[in-house]
Amino acid sequence: MQTNLNENQLIDRLKRDDALAFDSLFKIYGTKLYSFALKYLRSESESEELVQEVFVKIWENRKALKTDLSFKSYLFTIALNQIRKYFNKRAITLNYLNQLGGEDFETNKTVESIDYASLLKRVDEIVDGLPDRKKLIFQKSRKEGKSSKEIATELEITIGTVDNQISDALKIIREALRKEDLALLLFLTLFL
Repeated sequence: MQTNLNENQLIDRLKRDDALAFDSLFKIYGTKLYSFALKYLRSESESEELVQEVFVKIWENRKALKTDLSFKSYLFTIALNQIRKYFNKRAITLNYLNQLGGEDFETNKTVESIDYASLLKRVDEIVDGLPDRKKLIFQKSRKEGKSSKEIATELEITIGTVDNQISDALKIIREALRKEDLALLLFLTLFL
């Protein structure tokens, strides 16, 4: 009971912008949250980042915290939602890379040695150079994970138009990568 009382007092103080109370809550739950995240993410750096993101959300929403609800449950619910977002984003990114390369990146052993951040950055630069409409449709499909039907409805165009724009965008991206010898990098990644 003393722990709950102390926790409730810390939350009350946190709601009044008390950084020391925030620090105390971090010390109480940071390691537990990290261990929880590590079970799912299996990456120390990703788990550390997740803990930071969760506590940033706590700080940003401190005024709305309720002492009558379990802070621990609230904290771990935020963490679980962040983990879900991480895996959704990862799935969308892998799908995006698979569309570019035509091969399953997840199963390829050489994937670990590639700097995907640089490759994705270059692809993003190419996408930024696409005509506005094609760029918008492509980003909604590949970055936001929306279906052709969803995009067509949202933009009030036909599904065929959406599919054609996506296909054209992929051709432009592949051609640009070929010209820059990044296609060789993709080839080596996919087939070695």
